[in-house]
Amino acid sequence: MRRFSQRNSLVTLSDINITPLLDLAFVLLIIFIITTPLLEKGLPLQLPTGVGQPDVKTKKEDIRTLEVTASGNYYLQGQLMLPNGILRKLSSDFQNNPNLVVFIRADNGGRIQLLANALDLCTKAGINAVSIRGEAGSALPK
Repeated sequence: MRRFSQRNSLVTLSDINITPLLDLAFVLLIIFIITTPLLEKGLPLQLPTGVGQPDVKTKKEDIRTLEVTASGNYYLQGQLMLPNGILRKLSSDFQNNPNLVVFIRADNGGRIQLLANALDLCTKAGINAVSIRGEAGSALPK
């Protein structure tokens, strides 16, 4: 009878308990998840400080709205204008108010070249604070 119990104990020792192996696998997975982003290296850039600060509240008098229709017409503050007139107006407004921000609203059906021209007008006027406006919600088609 003693032999039978010894043989039975040998049988139970031959089973592998996988709980410690699963614990080890989860610990290694967590270590890899934490250390992988640290291993990715980018270019050695001197990044500016202050990135990610909340937007400064913009006053209504600091905003100019430039609208671009699908047909290629440009409207500044609701007035139909030619690109040269927009450039002159934005340049003079920017000289009087260095806090000027231009909101660009471009029609969804328009060509990308029209939006690029609007951005170019702002750059030529010396305005770097430009915001391309859109509808609230998802930009992806459903």
